[in-house]
Amino acid sequence: MSAPIIIIGSGFGSYQLIKTIRRTDKHIPITVFTLDEGHDYNKPDLSHVFSNQQSSADLIRVSAQEFASENNITLHAFTQVDCIDSEQQAVFVKGVAYPYAKLVMATGAKTFVPPMLGNATDKVITLNSLREFDNAQLQLQNAQRVLVIGAGIIGTEIAMDLNRSGKSVVVVDPSNGLMANMLPDLVASVLQKKMVETGVEFEFGRTISSLHQTDSGICATLSSGTTHTIDCVISAAGLKANVGLARKSGFKINNGLVVNLQLQTSVNHVYALGDCAEINGKVMSYLQPIMLSANALAKTLLGQPTELKLPAMLVKVKTPQMPIQLGGNTVTDVASWQVDIDALGCSVKAYNEHKEIIGFVVTEGHMKNTFPLLRALPASL
Repeated sequence: MSAPIIIIGSGFGSYQLIKTIRRTDKHIPITVFTLDEGHDYNKPDLSHVFSNQQSSADLIRVSAQEFASENNITLHAFTQVDCIDSEQQAVFVKGVAYPYAKLVMATGAKTFVPPMLGNATDKVITLNSLREFDNAQLQLQNAQRVLVIGAGIIGTEIAMDLNRSGKSVVVVDPSNGLMANMLPDLVASVLQKKMVETGVEFEFGRTISSLHQTDSGICATLSSGTTHTIDCVISAAGLKANVGLARKSGFKINNGLVVNLQLQTSVNHVYALGDCAEINGKVMSYLQPIMLSANALAKTLLGQPTELKLPAMLVKVKTPQMPIQLGGNTVTDVASWQVDIDALGCSVKAYNEHKEIIGFVVTEGHMKNTFPLLRALPASL
């Protein structure tokens, strides 16, 4: 039998790639190595597990064994790849060589946890995978006071969901407002006001200096000197691509594993997609670019070299108290704004210095404007 396509990782990108390949070719051998169980689940659901009162088991769409059987793959769960020999075209696990015809790095990303002092820094929870949630769900279920590090899209979604489930929530972020790299102030301030009205507390322009375990809980001391006593701390302070294996194996690395428009790395026969891949200088961690990357890469791996093309893409923010959708550039390179606001919500258009529309944000009752505005944007790639 010829050497298989080997995929390292079992997240959304990996499994989307497998499903796409199998729609065309039912028999080409595929082997997956993954550090976790390998279940097929929807990671965005992790942002609202609290209000939905879900367990980790509730999030599994297809078990690892079922997925492997349905898609005719060889799955090595709880298995770490130690190194890659690109000349020999093999990956090594505990000294055993597994040859590949093509190799796909789908190693994902890990949540960044800012440096802090204190004896409770090891208690910081991250929720970037089913396994992480599974490990922390009992602690989260019992917690009444939660501190969230990070007010980006994930931190905002988690904070609102925790609050809606009845928990006391404080959000700490060094920036000046909610989702500062995605939302203009006029939208962020309205969202913040709605969250404050429901009891969420914000500490902007602050970082956490230390976490100490006390008899009454974890004492978080902020850079301002303010303290908060909480039951648990969740970091949602952004993602860092998992590139340790790639770096050790001599691949070109920047913020992620650098790939060309065919998603090939700096090494022949090795590709990357998902949260670990850097495309055109950007690591794109949303589902749509990952899905489109998987669709293009499937064709390339099956002998039809295909360059990735990305249309203008929509981002949906899962904040039920104030639904938001956006696309394009909504903070950087914006020269002017056009705002249509009424009692139902708002539509905000972003323009560059040439008066060309480059991005938009719509909220609440203005969702009917989403797709006309999306069609007006230039392609992402």
